[in-house]
Amino acid sequence: MAGNGIKRRRRRIQLSKLYTLTCAQACFKQDHSQIGGPGYSRVVFCNEPDSPEADSRNYCDNYVRTTKYTLATFLPKSLFEQFRRVANFYFLVTGILSFTALAPYTAASAIVPLLFVIGATMVKEGVEDWRRKKQDIEVNNRKVKVHRGDGNFDSKEWKTLSVGDLVKVEKNEFFPADLVLLSSSYEDAICYVETMNLDGETNLKVKQGLEVTSSLREELNFKGFEAFVKCEDPNANLYSFVGTMELKGAKYPLSPQQLLLRDSKLRNTDFIFGAVIFTGHDTKVIQNSTDPPSKRSMIEKKMDKIIYLMFFMVVAMAFLGSVIFGVTTRNDFKDGVMKRWYLRPDSSSIFFDPKRAPVAAVYHFLTAVMLYSYFIPISLYVSIEIVKVLQSIFINQDIHMYYEEADKPARARTSNLNEELGQVDTILSDKTGTLTCNSMEFIKCSVAGTAYGRGVTEVEMAMGRRKGRPLVLLSNFNDVEYSKESIAEEATVKGFNFRDERIMNGNWVTETHADVIQKFFRLLAVCHTVIPEVDEDTEKISYEAESPDEAAFVIAARELGFEFFNRTQTTISVRELDLVTGKRVERLYKVLNVLEFNSTRKRMSVIVQDEDGKLLLLCKGADNVMFERLSKNGREFEEETRDHVNEYADAGLRTLILAYRELDENEYKVFNERISEAKSSVSADRESLIEEVTEKVEKDLILLGATAVEDKLQNGIIINLETPEIHLLEKTGEKDAIAKASKENVLAQIINGKAQLKYSGGNSDAFALIIDGKSLAYALDDDIKHIFLELAVGCASVICCRSSPKQKALVTRLVKSGNGKTTLAIGDGANDVGMLQEADIGIGISGVEGMQAVMSSDIAIAQFRYLERLLLVHGHWCYRRISTMICYFFYKNITFGFTLFLYEAYTTFSATPAYNDWFLSLYNVFFSSLPVIALGVFDQDVSARFCLKFPLLYQEGVQNVLFSWKRILGWMFNGFYSAVIIFYLCKSSLQTQAFNNEGKTAGREILGSTMYTCIVWVVNLQMALAISYFTLIQHIVIWISILVWYFFIAVYGELPSRISTGAYRVFVEALAPSLSYWVVTLLVAVSTLMPYFIYSAVQMRFFPMYHGMIQWLRYEGQCNDPEYCDMVRQRSIRPTTVGFTARLEAKKRSVRRSEPES
Repeated sequence: MAGNGIKRRRRRIQLSKLYTLTCAQACFKQDHSQIGGPGYSRVVFCNEPDSPEADSRNYCDNYVRTTKYTLATFLPKSLFEQFRRVANFYFLVTGILSFTALAPYTAASAIVPLLFVIGATMVKEGVEDWRRKKQDIEVNNRKVKVHRGDGNFDSKEWKTLSVGDLVKVEKNEFFPADLVLLSSSYEDAICYVETMNLDGETNLKVKQGLEVTSSLREELNFKGFEAFVKCEDPNANLYSFVGTMELKGAKYPLSPQQLLLRDSKLRNTDFIFGAVIFTGHDTKVIQNSTDPPSKRSMIEKKMDKIIYLMFFMVVAMAFLGSVIFGVTTRNDFKDGVMKRWYLRPDSSSIFFDPKRAPVAAVYHFLTAVMLYSYFIPISLYVSIEIVKVLQSIFINQDIHMYYEEADKPARARTSNLNEELGQVDTILSDKTGTLTCNSMEFIKCSVAGTAYGRGVTEVEMAMGRRKGRPLVLLSNFNDVEYSKESIAEEATVKGFNFRDERIMNGNWVTETHADVIQKFFRLLAVCHTVIPEVDEDTEKISYEAESPDEAAFVIAARELGFEFFNRTQTTISVRELDLVTGKRVERLYKVLNVLEFNSTRKRMSVIVQDEDGKLLLLCKGADNVMFERLSKNGREFEEETRDHVNEYADAGLRTLILAYRELDENEYKVFNERISEAKSSVSADRESLIEEVTEKVEKDLILLGATAVEDKLQNGIIINLETPEIHLLEKTGEKDAIAKASKENVLAQIINGKAQLKYSGGNSDAFALIIDGKSLAYALDDDIKHIFLELAVGCASVICCRSSPKQKALVTRLVKSGNGKTTLAIGDGANDVGMLQEADIGIGISGVEGMQAVMSSDIAIAQFRYLERLLLVHGHWCYRRISTMICYFFYKNITFGFTLFLYEAYTTFSATPAYNDWFLSLYNVFFSSLPVIALGVFDQDVSARFCLKFPLLYQEGVQNVLFSWKRILGWMFNGFYSAVIIFYLCKSSLQTQAFNNEGKTAGREILGSTMYTCIVWVVNLQMALAISYFTLIQHIVIWISILVWYFFIAVYGELPSRISTGAYRVFVEALAPSLSYWVVTLLVAVSTLMPYFIYSAVQMRFFPMYHGMIQWLRYEGQCNDPEYCDMVRQRSIRPTTVGFTARLEAKKRSVRRSEPES
């Protein structure tokens, strides 16, 4: 291997004894009796995928598609998605009606903008789906070796695999389908599997094939191989599999131990051979990949209500105009006198026929509904989608949320919820891997009743800061003052942050209980399932472990002089210091049995034989199961160890108890016979038999001590513990409370907690609630959960300990439905998926627990600390931008649409539009759309630095003050009075005045073009007034939008009159040469914008909103004045009684109360 340039080698082992219990022989269980019945009907002909029997089964192929559309379904499905939106459907109906004689404009002018908007959205959908398509192509075209007959294996694409194919998967390759493991590069058919893509776990799983197929280790062995498998039907359960394999006339049971799942990876094994059982969409991982729930932001839901309100307004105005039109038409021709002679009611069609006035009114209603459709912004949806995509790009490109160490930027996986980030009321967070690094460091230990380790945890440092004095730790020699920085500088070995001169550098040999210390660290070096890797160049050893804890223990033993460096099939080699000679020696321990850790046993043991022939059982486990297994003469250090373990727990450390015992040969012989008999059992109670045997040997232990490892908090996580007046309502996580947990007890504690909150007055104290999983199960019952929610929302912080994934999801659902506010869930593991999908916003941490949480999240970040910038900066900006953008959209459309209504009222509702057809159509598309998009992308009320400096600014989003009905209706009112000012000033200015040198007054074309020019100026200048942060792009789009209007009317007017109709040369010949046109435009624009300008100035000067205060603070140069900044903070929208704010206020009250005493 060295000749091939491979610099690392793995000391491979045959693990038939190492994993005695984990990979024991499969046995027939009760489930196997169901094979052949409902749900267990799958039949697989191994190595015969093309046989007639296999073809008749018609199983799906291995092609996997995750796209939303296909080439055939894209057009119909995409159109259906577009016209599900009420506004788009409305414009479709009006577009169809535009082909009738009822239309007040041409059909082309109505259809073209709709096609543009729908087409742009469909292109966006198509591009996003094409990206998914490219991912599918990459996965489906991966190669794997497939048996082609006569013992030959050739590379073949994944998508061509069939059920029954035999495949060869090599090291670090993904499994292309669900396989039954036949054999591996190990003699006992063991292989290591990484399931990170499935369940988020990074520890390796051990799988083992059947003994009958374990000898098939060469490709030629499969020449003529035939097997017959019957198993369960495709299902989503990742952890169960029931089947039988018939080989050479005998039947063998199949279990999850033989199943290799698609998208898991082969690790630490050169190759495996397997038979394809499930393909494509039948595989368990695809069965689990349900579509994520459809999430819509609160603003988007409210926007739908605004559109319904606008529909109501359109219908109401059309109805009002139709009634007036009907009455006027009926009275239009009496006694031979025609009031509206220009409509020729004496010879008109039904539209103006006085004899059929009711029918004419109905027709007018339909015409008016089409004409007033311009109240609804046709480009609203597509503009918002464009803005949200661009906002997502800015989030993805934010260098301040880029984690350089792992090369992971922030990633907005959906753009639908950008503004929701600015309205989060409640955050529900996982701890391990989310708040912490899930990277364990050995920091302290207790050996023979003596505490070792002078490392300082982050919890201890936080408590030291709270007490207002430096953290000083006493040693036997000198007082040593520690800081986080000095310790970080010393910690150069990953997983080891231990500092104690008493036992480092071999000094442990001088300790009183040196023999116990030797046994303690020897246990750490031997009792594990870690695999060593040796670098051939440097001879340095690294370890690959099933968990970070295991790796930390072995590294600690190595750093303290007990170096585990080699493992074979049945031995472990350790370099350690000999107490007698004082020299480092290599010792060999023969591994006889490994009793694996699981959540039920809560302990792990190995039985080894040392070089002197002694049989030793080495055990480590949780304190609640280890102390009860100690012998009477093995409890010498129990009291001191218990005290140390409690201290370590208070410091936020994870602890394990270490103990051992010696076995005599007869006792071990009996145990080995019984364990072999139990593992070979084919009865249904096989697991209980194994547990019974291990229970008898793991007893009468002698206590050595305890370990303490720290799962460090991620950078930027602030600890603020035990601030004055933070009260813990109930610590239901304590052992006594857990033992007594019952529904009645939990209900009583909740009621007591609510009483404490009520007694405190709701805001005088800050409370914290801690509840464990067992109590939480009762608290989530239907008759208790609402009371529990009331208690929880009244507390500053709530901690749910040892909660299951389902409980996490249920708590999230309870909070989301109970308070009606926006909830955000954040996690990093597969156990957080339910919580992320249940919350309004799911944030996935791309940490070390795999990508399952990230793949199920709405936004992915690399570290928890980036959540602050994501919410306070991007969340606030996106919320403000989208809110202002939507309000402005309705403002500009009401300004435009209401002038149509006023003009029609002025013309006695004759259904004549004030503007040219193409003026109507292009208003939302070209003349007013770009500035609002620029606002949605670039506007900032305050800078990122001030967003972070004044986090209470975020309350604007939580309280939804920028998109309240008051603010929405205020913008609508702005649109209505703007339309009134524009219409009446233009009409009055042009009605009686000579418009040109020839003395002619303005006609409909001149009046309409002048009003249109005023509207374009007003809505674009209104945007300029509304913007808080001007950029060059915003300047350009505002002035370009105005110039485009002049360019359009000039060019459009030069087209033939059959195309330009009433706009033919109207600008060149009538408007541009007329001074009154330019004067009226200036007068109307200033008059219309003046009320808003005055209102904004008064509000900013005398009644500023919170962002206005910060803008004043920055303008006056007082942003660094602590007293002034504190005054601004105190003028927040509402007092907050949760989280950091509550703790801060509690601390201030405590200080104020203590001042008189001093």
